[in-house]
Amino acid sequence: MIRFGVIGTNWITDQLIESARELEDFALTAVYSRTEERAREFGAKYGVTCIYTDVESMAKSDELDAVYIASPNSLHAQHAITCMNHGKHVLCEKPIASNSRELREMIRCAKTNNVVLLEALKSTMLPNFTAIQENLPRLGKVRRYFSSSCQYSSRYDAYKEGNILNAFNPVFSNGALMDLGIYCIYPMVVLFGRPDEIKATGVMLESGVDGEGSILLKYADMDAVIMYSKISDSSLPSEIQGEDGTMIIHKISQPQKVELRFRDGSAEDISKPQASRTMVYEVMELISLIQNGRLESSINTYDHSLAVMEIMDEVRRQLGLVYPAD
Repeated sequence: MIRFGVIGTNWITDQLIESARELEDFALTAVYSRTEERAREFGAKYGVTCIYTDVESMAKSDELDAVYIASPNSLHAQHAITCMNHGKHVLCEKPIASNSRELREMIRCAKTNNVVLLEALKSTMLPNFTAIQENLPRLGKVRRYFSSSCQYSSRYDAYKEGNILNAFNPVFSNGALMDLGIYCIYPMVVLFGRPDEIKATGVMLESGVDGEGSILLKYADMDAVIMYSKISDSSLPSEIQGEDGTMIIHKISQPQKVELRFRDGSAEDISKPQASRTMVYEVMELISLIQNGRLESSINTYDHSLAVMEIMDEVRRQLGLVYPAD
């Protein structure tokens, strides 16, 4: 049994807990929030009475083995390092840090303390991503990776009325790239590695974050095209285009259906069965690592997370997108 504490009491934490409760080896034993009232309210939903309003006190507790961090992006590094320095394993919501400098510090801390640090980017842990990897050779020589993640944010209406919530506030290292662009970038890095060149453009909002953007990435014999947005919708699927066929990926953030379409007109659904609560796979990965004495995931590796963060650092540099955390 791995005992978890949670930092952050928002909807994403609810989703993770509801997913993880299906696992025999998961137990929720502690809750952190900035206010005692909110911590008690959230904990009561799950029968948890061990609550904290100080992260270090929680990190020192012998009531938990691991921590799921879903605080604002700008606090990920600080919260993770505090927990790891007290021997706690960390599952940290994406993006794992504000920038690559912070991530390097987090990785050093994990290695020093012999604990697991795992980025909670779920899409690469799903069975349907395994289907993508297994069937990639059937496309022949890959020439293009195209990925789109565009979702009009419910918080954008409030923003247009003058109410700048966290999602559009640079203080919290937020914006479209960090929230949605990462879903396009991470699978690309896992499948094809680091690009040779990056060219980025986007729309900056008056609050100081990006509302949407596009990235063109060059590899030796292929290119990648990425579109992401929090101020417009798109129903386009993602594609991997090869000389012999094309792979169609529906919803890159959590691939629900994957198809192959070949040049001769034939098509094949290669989707695999997967749990409806897809966050369960990241919890399963963390628990497996801890129970088997392994300190780094072979899926969301340190190198993958670092490469993604370095790409986003460069995109932000080209956009002029700067966070206080930088």
